[in-house]
Amino acid sequence: MVDFVQLQHAMKERLERDRAIHTVEAEGATLEAAVAEAAALLNLSVRRLEYEVLFRGSAGFMGTGAKNWKIKAYQRVTAETIEEEKEEAAAESAETVKTVVTKDGEAYLQLLLDGAYLKVVPPAGRGRKVHAATVTQLLISRGVTDYNMEMVAAVIKEEAGIYVRIGDFTHHSAASSTVNVDIAADEMHASIIVSPPGNGGCDIPLETYLSFLRSNKVVHGIDETFLAEFADKPVYKRSVQVASGSKPQDGRDSYIQYNFETDQTKVKVKEGVNGKVDFKDLNIIQNVVESQPLAVKMPAEAGTAGCTVTGRVIPAKDGRDIALPLGKNVHVDDDGATIIADISGQVILAGGSINVEPVYTVQGNVNIKTGNIIFLGTVIITGNVEDGYSVKAAGNIEINGTVEKAELDAEGDIIVHQGITGRSGCLIRSGRSIWARFIENAQVESGNMVVVSDGIINSRVDAAKRIICKGKRAAIVGGRLRSLEEINAQSIGSPTSGTETICEVGFDPKSKERMEQLEQQRDGVEKQLEEVKLNIQTLINIKKQRMSLPEDKEAYLGELMDKRDELTGGLQKYTEEIEQIESLHNSIEIRGKVSASAKVYPGVKILIRDAMESVRNEYKAVTFVFEKGLIRAVKYEEPAEEAAQGPDGYITN
Repeated sequence: MVDFVQLQHAMKERLERDRAIHTVEAEGATLEAAVAEAAALLNLSVRRLEYEVLFRGSAGFMGTGAKNWKIKAYQRVTAETIEEEKEEAAAESAETVKTVVTKDGEAYLQLLLDGAYLKVVPPAGRGRKVHAATVTQLLISRGVTDYNMEMVAAVIKEEAGIYVRIGDFTHHSAASSTVNVDIAADEMHASIIVSPPGNGGCDIPLETYLSFLRSNKVVHGIDETFLAEFADKPVYKRSVQVASGSKPQDGRDSYIQYNFETDQTKVKVKEGVNGKVDFKDLNIIQNVVESQPLAVKMPAEAGTAGCTVTGRVIPAKDGRDIALPLGKNVHVDDDGATIIADISGQVILAGGSINVEPVYTVQGNVNIKTGNIIFLGTVIITGNVEDGYSVKAAGNIEINGTVEKAELDAEGDIIVHQGITGRSGCLIRSGRSIWARFIENAQVESGNMVVVSDGIINSRVDAAKRIICKGKRAAIVGGRLRSLEEINAQSIGSPTSGTETICEVGFDPKSKERMEQLEQQRDGVEKQLEEVKLNIQTLINIKKQRMSLPEDKEAYLGELMDKRDELTGGLQKYTEEIEQIESLHNSIEIRGKVSASAKVYPGVKILIRDAMESVRNEYKAVTFVFEKGLIRAVKYEEPAEEAAQGPDGYITN
């Protein structure tokens, strides 16, 4: 209990806030997710956080093998945030008491051995404050006449919610309130029965209830919050439960927390933005990358003993341990609990063990039964890849059949034993070389070589090093072929077909394509800039003639000038990148060559570096080379030896 001076001190302490800064580390798939996690851990809004990035996350390959962002976050403390906290605290308080929109203030009186104590609680919402008349009536009802009116007025005004001594009363010990304790037979509950005080009798404060319970061996599970309310508003002559024992909780058994779907019967079909289901994306394969955590063994938990209200311990059972489900190509991390992938590939749960398979084999065709294939390893397909489907792999892709109007994308080699019949809708991309019997009506991009045995027809083919058609029917007819070092075939062009055949060598296809894109973008910016400058000049001329411009026109002139500066900066960036590519292009020592062991037909266009030759006459056993800024025809040169050799298990002819 406190006097008036202590009351003032208590009020000051209530206004002081703990401004200590707490720091947490959080992580998430994106930076925003990590920040949101930190905000949740600190119980703060995102705008009140400061954070440092500890580790930058990555999306991984084809959406798998992603690494989380990691940040260190802490509360930002400013004068503005203090005010925001006050507003948010008020808003949160209002949220938690939605069911009690309005509550009147209350006054409580306790008569103790050393005097009469008064507590006044403020109202909630639009509730009414406690009036002096109410307190006076309360004092009269308990026979308190010797009290300090100024102290009473101060307590009513402060509404501090704590008991303050305000006077004396005539005490009659025989009339004081009494309490009896009742403990259940199983000692899991304890109740009290309180008798009401008579005239001049003392009330029972919270501290006395707690002391009385302890003296009656009730030492565990006491609900002090309830008792504090009960001391203010006691219920007399009724059994009231004030303590509960805690039941024992057996420990949870050890278990494996998998980071992948263990039920292979669950096919996750993606739904498009229009609500339609795409049955091509069945997500049957679960890809993992090397060193990726696959599962964690959660340790068995110790049981939590129970306790009766008298303090008697009730024992509990500890959880059981289990063995780690280790299979092929996995190992246990140093923590002894995390299962890590040794290689990139497909993770499966077979026979209760976790395995990572480096090769995924499709028995038959890639079609509606398999859906699109995405695999962090090598994919082998015994059949065909049908129209509209895609196969993407971090390793090689080997197809025993044909590729129709489909998409292939591999970081390694792509081997198509039969051929590619793209029908003008096929895209083949390889990080290394592409080997096929033939390529027809397709777009092909290779990080090394493209090698075919029966020819390339009406296709766009880009290779970082060479394009080789080596076989009895190895012809290039129609399309546009580009490579850095060499294009070689038995014949190039056709004596009858009117399809244009273009062969380009001596430059990196990707760099040239990028430069073409930049030049188009630069031309577009130049046109915009010219138009903006013309509009600016028109407004300036009007301003000179009229000495001023209307407010909206003046604002528009400012916008145009900002746009001019933005376009000028963009134009400079495009120009600089184009110059860099041109400089790299000029530094390449390889001149490139186009060769045909049999014939080159009229109409074929040959581009070597910056020179172009449109073939007008038929050539036999010829190689076109670049010399002194011109394209010359020389004796046929065989392709490099490495181009004649296929990958393991594949022969071009």
